[in-house]
Amino acid sequence: MARDPDTIEREIEQAREALAGALDELSERASPQRLSEQGKEMAAEKWADPKIKYAVIGAGALIGLLILRKLFK
Repeated sequence: MARDPDTIEREIEQAREALAGALDELSERASPQRLSEQGKEMAAEKWADPKIKYAVIGAGALIGLLILRKLFK
C-alpha cells in the first residue's frame, strides 16, 4: 500500500531535525574551546591534590639543584 506524500514529507522533516540536533550536540562536545576548558579544569583538580603538588615541587627543586651543581663544578 502506498503511503501519503504528506506523511512521508513530515517523516523526512522530523528525521532532518533529529539529525541537525545530533550534529549540533556533537559539534558542541568536540569544540576545541570546550576541550581546552576541560583540560584546564582537570589540571587544576590534579594540582589541588597535595601529593601531586608537593611531588612536582620536590622534583623541580631536585632538578634545579642538579643543574646548579653541574654549572658550578
